[in-house]
Amino acid sequence: MLSLRLARGAHPLVLLRRLLVAAAAAGVGFLLLCTLGYAVAHPKATGQSIVRLVWCAVPLAAVVQFALAVARTDPSTRPRAGLDAAGLGPVRMSLLAAASTAISCTLGSGVALLVCLELRGDLGGTPLSGSAERLLDGQAHLPWGATLTLLGLLPVLASATCAVALRPRREAAAPAPPVDPEAETEAPAPKPAVPPTPKPVYTGLPWGIAIISVGLAMEAYVGRGPAPDPDTLLSLPGRTDGASPGVIGGWLLASLGLVLAGPGLTHWCGVLLSAGRPGAVRLLAGRILQDAATRIGRPLGVLCAVASGALAAAELYGAAWEGSGPRPFGPLTGLGAALVMACVTATAITAALDSRQSRTGTTAALQRLGLPASMLRGAAVLRTCVLLAVLTPLTWAIAELAALPMTR
Repeated sequence: MLSLRLARGAHPLVLLRRLLVAAAAAGVGFLLLCTLGYAVAHPKATGQSIVRLVWCAVPLAAVVQFALAVARTDPSTRPRAGLDAAGLGPVRMSLLAAASTAISCTLGSGVALLVCLELRGDLGGTPLSGSAERLLDGQAHLPWGATLTLLGLLPVLASATCAVALRPRREAAAPAPPVDPEAETEAPAPKPAVPPTPKPVYTGLPWGIAIISVGLAMEAYVGRGPAPDPDTLLSLPGRTDGASPGVIGGWLLASLGLVLAGPGLTHWCGVLLSAGRPGAVRLLAGRILQDAATRIGRPLGVLCAVASGALAAAELYGAAWEGSGPRPFGPLTGLGAALVMACVTATAITAALDSRQSRTGTTAALQRLGLPASMLRGAAVLRTCVLLAVLTPLTWAIAELAALPMTR
């Protein structure tokens, strides 16, 4: 009830974000129901049903990440002073954020169920009833147990992720010095405990580069090796030959490396901007990038990984898109790809807005000192241009190298 009251009195932009989460959840629920309908209508095509279900994991993960970003930036679920007396401490606020996320995802799943049943012709009563019966395998009835299980998967995963990621973390206290029994009775006063030094954000960059190298090397090694057993090939949408598990695994490793390297790349972009004798705009842009590397680096890494996958798919299916072959993607595959791209883009934008909101006090102090607004806008444009100049060619190069073994 408290989550519903907070949602009713929230800012319109916050409500819009929650509605976007519900819409994304509806898209994932629709894809899962379509996969279930195919499995029920084709009981002998077990392999194809499993492949369709596995491909649904990518949109599912993208929506969970987007839901976490929205919950992290929701002002109504942030710990504030004075709420402990009302029983709303940091732990309860994190649980409140998880409950709000579960409500949004459940709403989207319910909409997906209604739309899918209507398009399959199970409800009737509207002009759209049964309009997609063949596409959604409407001739076979959906089992309610499996339907509710699949639709409940996203709310459970999203709320659990929010509860774990937003839980309060205690700083580790410094270990007490050992007591010497032969020491004097009047010992000096103990020094105050020093909080642990936070790990730099760029420590993940070497690991990311290493994982990218391992993934590309695995693809190259498997691609140059002997032809694998046809029974071990993994099916790809629109292709009859399939792909080796080693090639797919190398592709996934390269994408994981991009995600891990995102914060480090963002930090060193800021260092590059601040190098030498920077002017006021360049120094401000570089310092802001270094400070925001943790907030925006990981979503940018995910966005680059998805973009590299999209570019590799365009390279892989280029002949079919040009009209010289059969169409590789159906409407449901296009829906999943559009959902993933929209979610990761919205997550990156949400992280950027959250980073800007966290600098409100600093920006106000700079403006009181006489810093013109044009300089702040120039710093924002400069940050964006530097990130595009660094991440765009890297994403394109990884996509080309990842698609090379599969286009031979």
